[in-house]
This record gives sequence, C-alpha cells and structure tokens, in this order.
Amino acid sequence: MVIAGLLPGCDHNSGKEIDLSQRVDEQTLRTTPAGSTPPPLLTLNFGFDLRGTPQEDARQYLPFLAYLDRATGYRFRLHFTPPNENIVDELGRGVVQFAAMGAGSYLQARQRFGAKILARGLNRQGRAEYRSALVVRADSPIRKVTDLRGKRLAFGAETSTQGHLIPRIMLTEAGLTLQDLADYSYTGSHAACADAVISGKYDACGMQDILAGKLVAEGRLRILQWSAYFPSSGIVANATVPPEMVEQVKRALVEFQPNGRDRDHLYRWHDTEMAGGFIEAHDSDYDTLRAWSIRFGLLPATQDLPTP
Repeated sequence: MVIAGLLPGCDHNSGKEIDLSQRVDEQTLRTTPAGSTPPPLLTLNFGFDLRGTPQEDARQYLPFLAYLDRATGYRFRLHFTPPNENIVDELGRGVVQFAAMGAGSYLQARQRFGAKILARGLNRQGRAEYRSALVVRADSPIRKVTDLRGKRLAFGAETSTQGHLIPRIMLTEAGLTLQDLADYSYTGSHAACADAVISGKYDACGMQDILAGKLVAEGRLRILQWSAYFPSSGIVANATVPPEMVEQVKRALVEFQPNGRDRDHLYRWHDTEMAGGFIEAHDSDYDTLRAWSIRFGLLPATQDLPTP
C-alpha cells in the first residue's frame, strides 16, 4: 500500500510516497552501532492506534516524527495500519519498529511478542494517566450506567484501552456484563464510536476523555459517567530493536518539550493524550489493567513472555 503526498501543510515526508508494506531488516537493526548515524536506507516505521480520523492523527504525528528524526539521527516514517491488520500484530512482525499505543494494545504486544514500553504520555495537567467516558446523546433519557441494560453500546477498537477495556471495567463495576446489552459493536476508533451515538445507531459509547470533552462542549454528547484514572498511552518498541536504539529513542521522548522548545514545530499537539510530553514507563505500571484484561479474557492467564 502506498500513500503519495499524504497531507497538505505537513513538511515531514511531504510529497513523497510512503510504502506501508516496507519493513526494516532486523539484522540491520541489530548491527547499527550505538550513537552512529544510520545508513540512508535505515528507516524506522512508526505506527499508532487510531484515535480520530487518519488525516488528523497524521497531521499530529508527522511533525512529532520530524522531532524524533532531529533528536535521534534516525529517520522515522509514519505507518498506517491497513483495515485488515492491527498495530499489535504489525509491531510483533516487525512491520513497525515503534508505535504509539494505548495500554490495552501494549499489554497484548508485551504478552504475545515481548514488546518494550519506553515512555508514557503526560496529559495537559502533567499527569501520566487518562480516563474514559461513557457518553450518550445530549437529549438521551439514559441517566446512569445501570440504564444501559438492554441498550446498544458502541466501543472503539477491540484492543483500545479507553475505547474498550476501561468501559468494560465501568460496566462491571455497575454490575453489568456484555450479555446485559441489547447489542454492542467495535467501531474501530473513538471518532467512529462517537459518530455511532450522534447518528442514533447506538445509545451510548465508551471513548477517550479528550475527544469526549470536546464533543460535550459542542453540545453533541453528554457524559454519562467518567471512569477512574489509569496509566496513559505510551510509546512501544518491537522486541528486536537493539537496546542502544531503544535508549536513544527513550531519551528523545523524555526530553521532548511540546509546551516549550518544540512547540512551534507541532500541530495541535495539545489535543493528543501526550500534550505534556513523556515520562519513562515501566511494565509494572500496567499491572492493574493487566489483571482486568485477564479477567475479561483479553489476555491469557499465563504471563510467560516470548524470548526475542
């Protein structure tokens, strides 16, 4: 799959063809010396969990990848996951070397492929946490979570933390299961989930906090209930990426200053889940969400990790 001249107004890879099927040879990755300038053909593919529309997500990520280019000396290319694929499998197969992922996607990538978490995003308040919202139409008669019994509920992607895992937790804490719903569906993104409610196709949806707040402010949705806070999305590396390369990228992430030095190069970064930059992340940060994932059958009970 090739996308040519992807976006107007973004100078990173502007006017170039992006071959989405290309991957970096793992032997090349393993033999790149620490601190060296990579050869011209060494391009690192960066994938992401879809949040809004592909166009808007790309506008936000492309200038950020230009920052990583400058900060690390590597060349990053934005990779779009085809509709019949998912970012977890692509990271595991080495189609992408790095990815921005929600906690749910990371937990699967960690369990199945030994992926490494590098950094967690800081929100506008400087917290490395996020929450989900169960939302309904502004004119909906639904007033509390237990009112969802017998109703139609939309989720985002099945691997999404804010769009599936956390809303499932909210249902469980209200004494509801998926079997108590009249219908449920996975729409693929937070934006599509919201559209399903706004259009009346579904009665409610579970989605990320930032977009939910925006749509509420526009009068298009109403918050039914906020969730508790959980560890935020992060940047994840494929298990075959050499440790020295992982450390270089991690350092660049922690030193990223979206509200200071790097602000003028970005596009609406304040609307992302990483508005305040990043802090170093550890696998243990996600233990609570891992336990919930196992309870829901989203992860197997055994946590033996594959050897890279």
